[in-house]
Amino acid sequence: MKTQNYILILLIAFSCTMCNSSKKEKEDTITTEKVSETDNDKHPVLTPADSLKLVNHQIEVKGEVEFPLQLTVDSLRKMKVATITDFKVVCQSGEVKKDDKTCKGVLLKDILEKAKIKQSGHKDRNFYIVARASDGYMATFSWAEIFNNPTGENAYVLFEENGKPVKNGEMITICKNDIKTGPRHVSWLKSIEVYKVK
Repeated sequence: MKTQNYILILLIAFSCTMCNSSKKEKEDTITTEKVSETDNDKHPVLTPADSLKLVNHQIEVKGEVEFPLQLTVDSLRKMKVATITDFKVVCQSGEVKKDDKTCKGVLLKDILEKAKIKQSGHKDRNFYIVARASDGYMATFSWAEIFNNPTGENAYVLFEENGKPVKNGEMITICKNDIKTGPRHVSWLKSIEVYKVK
Protein backbone atom coordinates (compact mmCIF):
# COMPACT_ATOMS: atom_id res chain seq x y z
CA MET A 1 0.00 0.00 0.00
CA LYS A 2 2.82 2.40 0.88
CA THR A 3 4.49 1.66 -2.45
CA GLN A 4 1.27 2.36 -4.36
CA ASN A 5 0.82 5.71 -2.57
CA TYR A 6 4.42 6.59 -3.29
CA ILE A 7 3.99 5.76 -7.02
CA LEU A 8 0.74 7.76 -7.13
CA ILE A 9 2.47 10.79 -5.59
CA LEU A 10 5.31 10.48 -8.13
CA LEU A 11 2.82 10.32 -11.03
CA ILE A 12 0.98 13.41 -9.77
CA ALA A 13 4.26 15.29 -9.33
CA PHE A 14 5.40 14.26 -12.82
CA SER A 15 2.06 15.39 -14.33
CA CYS A 16 2.34 18.78 -12.62
CA THR A 17 5.89 19.17 -13.92
CA MET A 18 4.74 18.43 -17.48
CA CYS A 19 1.88 20.97 -17.19
CA ASN A 20 4.28 23.66 -16.02
CA SER A 21 6.69 22.76 -18.81
CA SER A 22 3.91 23.09 -21.40
CA LYS A 23 2.85 26.42 -19.89
CA LYS A 24 6.47 27.65 -20.02
CA GLU A 25 6.67 26.78 -23.75
CA LYS A 26 3.50 28.83 -24.41
CA GLU A 27 4.96 31.78 -22.52
CA ASP A 28 8.16 31.52 -24.59
CA THR A 29 6.11 31.51 -27.80
CA ILE A 30 4.20 34.62 -26.75
CA THR A 31 7.42 36.40 -25.83
CA THR A 32 8.95 35.51 -29.19
CA GLU A 33 5.87 36.81 -31.00
CA LYS A 34 6.02 40.06 -29.04
CA VAL A 35 9.67 40.52 -29.95
CA SER A 36 8.92 39.94 -33.62
CA GLU A 37 6.03 42.44 -33.47
CA THR A 38 8.53 45.05 -32.31
CA ASP A 39 10.73 44.25 -35.31
CA ASN A 40 7.82 45.22 -37.59
CA ASP A 41 8.06 48.79 -36.31
CA LYS A 42 11.51 49.19 -37.87
CA HIS A 43 12.55 50.02 -41.40
CA PRO A 44 13.44 46.79 -43.19
CA VAL A 45 17.05 46.11 -44.12
CA LEU A 46 17.16 46.49 -47.90
CA THR A 47 19.55 46.00 -50.76
CA PRO A 48 20.54 49.16 -52.65
CA ALA A 49 18.30 48.06 -55.56
CA ASP A 50 15.28 47.63 -53.27
CA SER A 51 16.04 50.95 -51.60
CA LEU A 52 15.83 52.68 -54.99
CA LYS A 53 12.29 51.34 -55.45
CA LEU A 54 11.21 53.20 -52.29
CA VAL A 55 12.65 56.59 -53.26
CA ASN A 56 10.12 59.39 -53.64
CA HIS A 57 11.07 62.43 -55.67
CA GLN A 58 8.44 64.50 -53.92
CA ILE A 59 6.58 64.46 -50.64
CA GLU A 60 2.95 65.31 -50.28
CA VAL A 61 1.69 67.51 -47.44
CA LYS A 62 -1.98 66.68 -47.06
CA GLY A 63 -4.91 66.13 -44.74
CA GLU A 64 -6.31 68.91 -42.57
CA VAL A 65 -4.42 71.67 -44.41
CA GLU A 66 -5.71 74.61 -46.44
CA PHE A 67 -2.91 74.43 -49.01
CA PRO A 68 -1.83 70.86 -49.83
CA LEU A 69 1.77 70.83 -51.03
CA GLN A 70 3.97 68.74 -53.30
CA LEU A 71 7.56 69.30 -52.17
CA THR A 72 10.79 68.31 -53.90
CA VAL A 73 14.40 68.77 -52.86
CA ASP A 74 14.51 71.86 -55.11
CA SER A 75 11.42 73.39 -53.50
CA LEU A 76 12.87 72.73 -50.02
CA ARG A 77 16.11 74.47 -51.06
CA LYS A 78 14.04 77.60 -51.81
CA MET A 79 12.69 77.69 -48.26
CA LYS A 80 14.59 78.71 -45.12
CA VAL A 81 17.31 76.02 -45.02
CA ALA A 82 19.01 75.15 -41.74
CA THR A 83 22.34 73.39 -41.24
CA ILE A 84 22.36 70.81 -38.46
CA THR A 85 25.69 69.64 -37.04
CA ASP A 86 26.68 66.47 -35.20
CA PHE A 87 23.39 64.57 -35.47
CA LYS A 88 23.33 60.94 -34.38
CA VAL A 89 20.59 58.43 -35.14
CA VAL A 90 20.23 56.46 -31.89
CA CYS A 91 17.95 53.41 -31.94
CA GLN A 92 15.76 52.26 -29.05
CA SER A 93 18.54 50.00 -27.70
CA GLY A 94 20.91 52.98 -27.49
CA GLU A 95 23.06 51.87 -30.44
CA VAL A 96 24.23 54.69 -32.73
CA LYS A 97 23.07 53.72 -36.24
CA LYS A 98 24.32 56.80 -38.08
CA ASP A 99 26.49 59.81 -37.28
CA ASP A 100 26.09 62.85 -39.54
CA LYS A 101 28.58 65.68 -39.17
CA THR A 102 26.34 68.08 -41.13
CA CYS A 103 22.80 67.92 -42.50
CA LYS A 104 20.65 70.41 -44.38
CA GLY A 105 16.91 70.66 -44.19
CA VAL A 106 13.82 72.68 -43.42
CA LEU A 107 11.92 72.85 -40.14
CA LEU A 108 8.78 70.71 -40.21
CA LYS A 109 7.07 73.68 -38.55
CA ASP A 110 7.88 75.93 -41.54
CA ILE A 111 6.41 73.37 -43.94
CA LEU A 112 3.23 73.07 -41.85
CA GLU A 113 2.91 76.86 -41.63
CA LYS A 114 3.16 77.06 -45.42
CA ALA A 115 0.44 74.39 -45.80
CA LYS A 116 -1.62 76.08 -43.03
CA ILE A 117 -3.39 73.64 -40.72
CA LYS A 118 -7.20 74.05 -40.84
CA GLN A 119 -7.84 75.47 -37.39
CA SER A 120 -11.38 76.71 -36.72
CA GLY A 121 -10.11 79.11 -34.08
CA HIS A 122 -7.16 80.07 -31.90
CA LYS A 123 -7.90 77.30 -29.37
CA ASP A 124 -8.38 74.58 -32.01
CA ARG A 125 -5.13 72.69 -31.46
CA ASN A 126 -6.12 69.02 -31.42
CA PHE A 127 -4.09 67.86 -34.40
CA TYR A 128 -1.37 65.30 -34.97
CA ILE A 129 1.11 65.02 -37.81
CA VAL A 130 2.20 61.73 -39.39
CA ALA A 131 5.48 61.47 -41.29
CA ARG A 132 4.94 58.43 -43.54
CA ALA A 133 7.61 56.49 -45.45
CA SER A 134 7.02 54.60 -48.68
CA ASP A 135 7.85 51.34 -46.84
CA GLY A 136 4.93 51.96 -44.44
CA TYR A 137 7.01 53.19 -41.48
CA MET A 138 5.44 56.15 -39.63
CA ALA A 139 6.33 58.65 -36.93
CA THR A 140 3.99 61.10 -35.25
CA PHE A 141 4.17 64.59 -33.80
CA SER A 142 1.45 66.48 -31.95
CA TRP A 143 0.40 70.05 -32.75
CA ALA A 144 1.69 71.09 -29.29
CA GLU A 145 5.12 69.54 -29.93
CA ILE A 146 5.55 71.44 -33.19
CA PHE A 147 4.02 74.81 -32.25
CA ASN A 148 4.35 75.06 -28.45
CA ASN A 149 7.45 73.10 -27.51
CA PRO A 150 11.21 73.05 -28.24
CA THR A 151 10.54 70.10 -30.58
CA GLY A 152 9.20 72.62 -33.10
CA GLU A 153 12.72 74.01 -33.48
CA ASN A 154 14.25 70.51 -33.70
CA ALA A 155 12.03 68.56 -36.13
CA TYR A 156 13.28 68.74 -39.72
CA VAL A 157 12.79 67.40 -43.20
CA LEU A 158 16.34 66.76 -44.41
CA PHE A 159 17.56 66.54 -48.00
CA GLU A 160 21.34 66.50 -47.47
CA GLU A 161 23.66 64.54 -45.16
CA ASN A 162 27.41 65.18 -44.93
CA GLY A 163 27.35 67.31 -48.09
CA LYS A 164 25.62 64.61 -50.18
CA PRO A 165 22.01 63.79 -51.07
CA VAL A 166 20.18 61.66 -48.51
CA LYS A 167 20.90 57.95 -49.07
CA ASN A 168 17.59 56.34 -48.05
CA GLY A 169 15.17 58.34 -50.16
CA GLU A 170 15.55 61.94 -51.22
CA MET A 171 14.07 63.35 -47.99
CA ILE A 172 13.84 62.14 -44.39
CA THR A 173 12.41 63.47 -41.13
CA ILE A 174 14.39 63.75 -37.92
CA CYS A 175 13.81 65.13 -34.46
CA LYS A 176 17.07 66.38 -32.92
CA ASN A 177 15.89 66.69 -29.34
CA ASP A 178 14.48 63.17 -28.93
CA ILE A 179 16.55 61.11 -26.48
CA LYS A 180 16.38 58.15 -28.90
CA THR A 181 16.34 59.80 -32.32
CA GLY A 182 15.80 56.61 -34.33
CA PRO A 183 12.03 56.15 -33.88
CA ARG A 184 11.22 59.48 -35.58
CA HIS A 185 13.97 59.17 -38.20
CA VAL A 186 11.78 58.46 -41.24
CA SER A 187 13.70 57.41 -44.35
CA TRP A 188 12.05 57.28 -47.81
CA LEU A 189 9.67 60.06 -46.72
CA LYS A 190 6.51 59.95 -48.83
CA SER A 191 4.04 62.23 -47.06
CA ILE A 192 3.38 64.54 -44.16
CA GLU A 193 -0.23 64.08 -43.11
CA VAL A 194 -2.22 66.29 -40.74
CA TYR A 195 -5.15 64.77 -38.85
CA LYS A 196 -7.61 66.17 -36.31
CA VAL A 197 -8.00 64.24 -33.06
CA LYS A 198 -11.62 63.14 -32.81
